[in-house]
Amino acid sequence: MAHLPDPAPIRALRLENPKARARDLAHANGLTEAQLVAAHVGHGATVIDAVPDRLIPLVAALGDVMALTRNESCVHERRGTYGDYHPGAHAQMVLGSEIDLRIFPSHWVHGFAVEETGADGVKRSVQIFDAAGDAVHKVHLKPESDADAFAALVAALRRDDQSQILTLAPRKPAQPAKSDPSKAEALRAEWDTMTDTHQFLRLVGRLKMNRLGAYQIAGAPRAQRLDPQSVTEALHAAADGQIPVMIFVGNMGCIQIHGGPIERVVPMGPWINVMDPRFNLHLRGDRIAEVWLVEKPTKRGPAISIEAFDAEGEIILQIFGYRKDAPPDAWDAMVRTLPLLEEVPA
Repeated sequence: MAHLPDPAPIRALRLENPKARARDLAHANGLTEAQLVAAHVGHGATVIDAVPDRLIPLVAALGDVMALTRNESCVHERRGTYGDYHPGAHAQMVLGSEIDLRIFPSHWVHGFAVEETGADGVKRSVQIFDAAGDAVHKVHLKPESDADAFAALVAALRRDDQSQILTLAPRKPAQPAKSDPSKAEALRAEWDTMTDTHQFLRLVGRLKMNRLGAYQIAGAPRAQRLDPQSVTEALHAAADGQIPVMIFVGNMGCIQIHGGPIERVVPMGPWINVMDPRFNLHLRGDRIAEVWLVEKPTKRGPAISIEAFDAEGEIILQIFGYRKDAPPDAWDAMVRTLPLLEEVPA
């Protein structure tokens, strides 16, 4: 465990860099983002209980907000309300029409309610971090959100310990591709008997592999490698053809899903952005090392996805066809036009 340094210089650093993004400022100065926020406890930040079963019902009362979930390479921002919450001991879900989350509560460790006063007035947010101090999930209030409900959330969840000093655990290293070519036939045989995509991780776990390792040995048509530019091409094609999609972005503690059409795909330097009124995606295209076209059998027909990974083997995002109203025929046809890479990594 590592104790964080004196919070006063951290607050001074923030005052000197008021426009910098919190994550960028923290990383540039050898801090975690949780450390930056904790330094402001009593100065606009309040330590709150991060347990989702207590937190999410109170977040639902905030009304229309912006939900943010990210990893090192991608940020997923979705406007909406936190409706249809499903509690649980080991996993929870928010299944609202706009905000759609899968929550893994063991990683919801440090919670803060934050009020920051700037040129545009008071900005309010709920920010959750894991044991290492990395952001798991954030809720940003908008002008339409209920500020009184935010005050009620803070009062209900405020913890007795309002320390500006956190104790952080070491960050777990990324897991590179893990496969066993001697079990390739067993992998393919079990793959072909799946009836639901959620069975996949249990399958590869039993075979002592991980997601990327399994893709690298499964072979066509189950997994085929695409050019890294395929993610950008697919986003443009979905926007131009009004093909509805499901875009999954997550980390160890939360997966956030957009379901429906996308409209504006805007490249900006290394970033590939979706800039829609109620959904934004910010993807670092230069961090995409491998992209796979994956086909898994389900009771409702094949689930076909594009999945991007970074150089460390961590998954960045997954894109599926949207199934709610009709079979994703347009998506399935479009992704099959994307260029395959003949060379598969060892």
